[in-house]
Amino acid sequence: MVKLGVIQTKSYDSNQKGISKVSEILKKLGRKETEIVCLPEQWLKNNEIKDFDLEFLEFKRIARDFAMTIIPGAFYEIKKNTSIISPIIGPEGEFIGRQEKIHPFDYERKNVKPGKEAKIFNTSCKFGIIICYDMVFPNVANILTKKGAQVLFSPSRIVRRGIVPWQMYVQIRALENRIPIIAANVENKKYGGNSIIVDLSENNKIMTTNMIKLKGESQKSKEFELEKYESSRKIRFSDSNKFQ
Repeated sequence: MVKLGVIQTKSYDSNQKGISKVSEILKKLGRKETEIVCLPEQWLKNNEIKDFDLEFLEFKRIARDFAMTIIPGAFYEIKKNTSIISPIIGPEGEFIGRQEKIHPFDYERKNVKPGKEAKIFNTSCKFGIIICYDMVFPNVANILTKKGAQVLFSPSRIVRRGIVPWQMYVQIRALENRIPIIAANVENKKYGGNSIIVDLSENNKIMTTNMIKLKGESQKSKEFELEKYESSRKIRFSDSNKFQ
């Protein structure tokens, strides 16, 4: 069993206040022995991060203290080629990797370099990261699952009018790939919250989704037996035929 969690944030007056508040939430999840936690995309007031080590120093301490993997969200990394990246803090309190946003959304395409690889990370389990708009494209979830991901995390920032289709995309990707998905969102006047934990259950060869939704500034963790999806996933992928 592995315990996985999500944090739904609100708007904060500054990066410092946001990180201070969320640090307390992370500690609560840590005391509940949550092993991996995901935050939304671009939840800080200033989402252009120049020094991830400095910005997330407190998160690194918490990760080490609770042997927790933290996905702090996804942010603009300002360099010669600007990217939107999701960094990963491992259970020893150090950054262990990053996932680049593969499909920049709309206005982001003007100055954001697309990522070229869907990566697998391995701490308490094998997992992949789908950043917001990447959820729209079936191949991202499919490739991550075929590479060995046991669960998918999705730092997102979804406007209120987009919540219903977003939740549909998340459920469909979970069903297509027979994999649980944990998707984090921001909740404020513009962004619609409703972060979700999508689990799966099977009855007489019919797979359905079970959703836990968050409201307001909140957190939730859930235990998963990730091995139970493997046989169903293997059958699903083996049923796929080549065609053109």
